[in-house]
Amino acid sequence: MAGRNAATVAGVTVDVLVVDDDPIVRFGLTMMLRGAPDLRVVAEAGDGAQAVELAERHSPDVVLMDIRMPGADGLTATEAIRRRPRAPQVVVLTTFDADEHVLRALRAGAAGFLLKDTPPEELVVAIRQAAEGRPVLSPEVTRRLIDRVTESAADTRREAARRKLDSLAERERAVAIEIGAGRSNSEIAARHHIGLATVKTHVSAILTKLDFNNRVQVAILVHDAGLDPQSS
Repeated sequence: MAGRNAATVAGVTVDVLVVDDDPIVRFGLTMMLRGAPDLRVVAEAGDGAQAVELAERHSPDVVLMDIRMPGADGLTATEAIRRRPRAPQVVVLTTFDADEHVLRALRAGAAGFLLKDTPPEELVVAIRQAAEGRPVLSPEVTRRLIDRVTESAADTRREAARRKLDSLAERERAVAIEIGAGRSNSEIAARHHIGLATVKTHVSAILTKLDFNNRVQVAILVHDAGLDPQSS
């Protein structure tokens, strides 16, 4: 399910929940975000269980989620939060740029990830981007993540991914592969000689049929299927 403000965040204050087990990191992130007039930190959480509770209480637009925390970790919290109706977008915070835990968070519906040393101005832009329902992740980073993940059970994953893609209509499947290549809706429309509104309809149908939250999950599925979106 898309984030609750995916289409309406423009011109509205974006509420943010900051989650990290280190109080100094939480303080630093909160101070950075308070410098942006359209961002508001509504709560801070020190572990995953508290993050789920505060997300329920405050209904933020975006959750900045640390992955490695004692007790309930960020992965468990991300999965729980993204299952909620009108779920907030989740942006994973990590010290690693390619990590199996990050990929698991993306599979659970996280909008993307940021390194903890991301400059303040980039952090603010990324939160706005996530609140608008746009991935905080480039196609190149997506591919690098996937390439770095262990290949155990790769055959099983590939078979399952191909079955999911085969459940789509022919044109929907073609659009999904284009999403895997990181192409925008306008680029897809031009390549397939169809209207932009038609592409948006196909994308919406793909997310609904696959029970996905965002385009990042579609891109991962295409790669899991062993397809080469760049050659399409």
